[in-house]
Amino acid sequence: MKMSCLFRSVAIAALLAGGSSAFAADLPSMAAAPSPLLSTDNFFGRLYHAYADEWGKESPVADPNALPSRRGTDQIAPQPETVPPYPFTEWPFGGASPVGSSIPNAADTPLQSAIAPTSSAPGKWLYDNHIQVYGWVTAGGNVSTANVYGGNAPAAYSYTPNILQLDQAVAYIERVPDTVQQSHWDWGFRISGIYGETYRYTTAYGLFSNQYDIHNHFVGYDMPMVYGELYLPQFAEGLLIRLGRYISIPDTEAQLAPNNYMYSHSMTYALDNYTNDGLLFTLKYNKNWQFQLGVTAGTETEPWNSQTVSLPGGYVGKRDPGEQASGTASIQYMTDSGNDTFYGIINGYNKGNWGYNNLQWQGGTWYHKFNDQWHITYEVYYEYQRDVPNLAVTGGSYAGTAFNGLAINGGNPPFQAQCKNATAATCTAGALGMVSYLNYKVTPLDNVSLRMEYYDDQEGQRTGYKTRYFNQGIGWQHWFSPSVELRPEIAWYHSLDTAAFNNNPWLYTGSPQASGKHEDVIVSTDLTWHW
Repeated sequence: MKMSCLFRSVAIAALLAGGSSAFAADLPSMAAAPSPLLSTDNFFGRLYHAYADEWGKESPVADPNALPSRRGTDQIAPQPETVPPYPFTEWPFGGASPVGSSIPNAADTPLQSAIAPTSSAPGKWLYDNHIQVYGWVTAGGNVSTANVYGGNAPAAYSYTPNILQLDQAVAYIERVPDTVQQSHWDWGFRISGIYGETYRYTTAYGLFSNQYDIHNHFVGYDMPMVYGELYLPQFAEGLLIRLGRYISIPDTEAQLAPNNYMYSHSMTYALDNYTNDGLLFTLKYNKNWQFQLGVTAGTETEPWNSQTVSLPGGYVGKRDPGEQASGTASIQYMTDSGNDTFYGIINGYNKGNWGYNNLQWQGGTWYHKFNDQWHITYEVYYEYQRDVPNLAVTGGSYAGTAFNGLAINGGNPPFQAQCKNATAATCTAGALGMVSYLNYKVTPLDNVSLRMEYYDDQEGQRTGYKTRYFNQGIGWQHWFSPSVELRPEIAWYHSLDTAAFNNNPWLYTGSPQASGKHEDVIVSTDLTWHW
């Protein structure tokens, strides 16, 4: 609610200053208007100028007092990309601030410009202690060939067709450790909050999860990142230790809107690991190699789910059988030029028994930069769970399982499997995902992305339907400024073996509904406004 109020305040200030029709075109000239409201001596004036002074530009106004933002190329590879028009400056990896290119007070956002550095609290205190408060609001909508509630699923981030929605309102409170320097240890943290339709993708069992698992609220809230970091420069080129809840380390895509190429996400991303709770070590060994090793409580589950429960139907055991000590490890190799990066990962590894989302993930990503205009990302993985109940045997009943309570309440228990052996009580349910993004930088404020994807839900446990999927999408990312981005796109989805689209997931039975379709075409766009 506070973020929505701030968003309206910015819009109202813009209207008062010159009218909505002139806002985009005349911001620089308006910035010079002699008005007490727009004076840089007050919060609202500084906030206004933070937007106006960068409108139409590819980067914020440079801070002459800023610390060096990265080490030299003798220690780390050159920065591969810029924001805008891309959603990152370093090739993405998860679980750590980039060693060698993370500095305090790094988020150059309008709110930060308005409150810090100022001579009064809280701005000066926040700035001096390198604590930043910022975020964004993303709203979007789609027009689709599907027409039932939830009918775009398993297409991601436009769950319900033909609707305008608040995708996410996000707030960060964070301190970024200084990993550029190598003389002393440093620390950091992040506390994030998210509210909107996309909460359903980050929901972890046991943390605000009744919103989705029982009530299936259209919008909800979550805290996908709550962690602390410790940076120790004495180990090789630097060691980062992260403890808490964090976004899982795999994937070329990211849940938070500004960190993704396109508005929609691939099924490959939407159907795998999102968050982990645990301890992760990231060692920058040298210019080329980086290693990660960690232990977590599983995937999309909280440590307190180890408690024993007794449920109608005879189940006695952990609230979530997937809550168990799990291993995470990765190796990253980057060439001296920084034009190629290979990232091999295993995530959430344990006994692999069926849980809320106990996915055993193994795969990797590759990033390649052809030149200043073109680059490509590619990801492939295989994920699975063992001992998943066979839908043909259970008939859809969850009696005797940890998720019978969710089923009894008419909620969203994890899907069962459509096993190859129709008479087996359980089976291993796996899925293969492959996705690539080919990207072309048209201008410093414009990028076009072509997404090509194949996803094979081999036992139907991930999407609810045992089928192979193809997805092609093209999107344009246009930045009006470093703080405002528009992302229109069109995507075509096809389920080869069964009619997996235009079904209501809330009425899941394992078989397509009468409304089911093999294809879905979605035209969509979103607008992200940083504050």
